[in-house]
Amino acid sequence: MIAPRPVPYDRELVAGLEAFVSAVEVIPLRADTIHANRDHFAALIPAIDAQAAGRAVTWEDRTIPGPHGAPDLEVTIVRPERARPGLAPAVLSIHGGGMVLGTRFFGTGELIDLAERHGVVGLAVEYRLAPEHPGPAQAEDCYAALEWMAAHADDLGIDPTRIVASGMSAGGGLSAAVALLSRDRGGPRLAGQLLGCPMLDDRNDTVSSRQYDGFGAWDRTNNDTAWDAIAGQDRFSDDFSPIVAPARSRDLSDLAPAFIEVGAAETFRDEAVDYARRIWATGGRAELHVWAGGYHGFSGFSPDAEVSKASIAARESWLRRVLLLDG
Repeated sequence: MIAPRPVPYDRELVAGLEAFVSAVEVIPLRADTIHANRDHFAALIPAIDAQAAGRAVTWEDRTIPGPHGAPDLEVTIVRPERARPGLAPAVLSIHGGGMVLGTRFFGTGELIDLAERHGVVGLAVEYRLAPEHPGPAQAEDCYAALEWMAAHADDLGIDPTRIVASGMSAGGGLSAAVALLSRDRGGPRLAGQLLGCPMLDDRNDTVSSRQYDGFGAWDRTNNDTAWDAIAGQDRFSDDFSPIVAPARSRDLSDLAPAFIEVGAAETFRDEAVDYARRIWATGGRAELHVWAGGYHGFSGFSPDAEVSKASIAARESWLRRVLLLDG
């Protein structure tokens, strides 16, 4: 099959894309290179003390209970240096990395910014990785972190009605899974789910996945490798769990308001668009942004490009609205 013609990248983003690929995707991601990639990726993530140096925030590591019968979880809590009056809004940060790579400190930069600018209290969770821990271990860990946040709202000084689950890539997919679990189990009600370029569908068979097969940031082959590790022999089955791959959910009604953003020039474009469309079809609330010429994770690696500035501003606007931020 001839791959469909890809959408071209925004010219301002090309240098950032090249830097991303040369720095992050040095080792092709295959079943036998997951651990080498994991070590390489972890080495690129600054330690939390370096990330927080000179910023008006405090942070602490804690160990909290994991899901029933599973190990405890390591989390990092980020707070503003000076608490504002009243209960704070909160963000559960879920890191990316295809559910096979990454640490919680890949997402703490967002929490530092939100704490400093808006007084948000953030929690970053260290969830278990595949293939050692197949899905739904990742989603269950993240949901356990949400339950702990809500149960300890007084200790954390947060408003349990103003918690957003937020993540990029695999973190976006896991944020969607947390929203599904919250609804289905009658758990803590999220104020919103922020799904950045989300990894939602194990089938990897969209037009956009075929447009970026063999090149780009997190291409179709990387995605296949990750989903094989997460799902194993259950992948592609008709009854595959929507808690592992939220696109498999037959019911997207009554979910927390969603912010969904994705690049037009990346693997996850079509599954992200379809997820928003299906939420709308139930009468649900979703805000969708498809950024012209954007590669996977473009705003983080090309922050000075005009399209990145627009993306960051849109994300900030949505957070202000759902978390009722006042400054």
